[in-house]
Amino acid sequence: MSQKVQEFNDYRAKMNDKILASDNKIVKRIFNLDTNAFKEGHLPVKTKELLGLVASAVLRCDDCIAYHLESSHKNGVTKEEMMETMSIATLVGGTIVIPHLRRAVEFWEALEEENS
Repeated sequence: MSQKVQEFNDYRAKMNDKILASDNKIVKRIFNLDTNAFKEGHLPVKTKELLGLVASAVLRCDDCIAYHLESSHKNGVTKEEMMETMSIATLVGGTIVIPHLRRAVEFWEALEEENS
């Protein structure tokens, strides 16, 4: 696994464990809702991840973008599909999304490195 991807996943797991250990019912329900929202339903998981990617880019959340990039990659999204999705996010979000697009492409390349 590339160092960039590994660092992201390690930090996310460590902090999620700490957050969930607080035993806050509201936080646990939000985490549960998020997990269940991205499961297979009327929309395939791949589509849901791409929707999550657009929303994350428009909201300018780099951690969210990385999460949805990795999930998208695991669900068979191609680089071309990712770039088309990010182009829609950039159109909707405006040029302020371009720095997030740069980091998204960098993270995607790290994901591709680990599979080569």
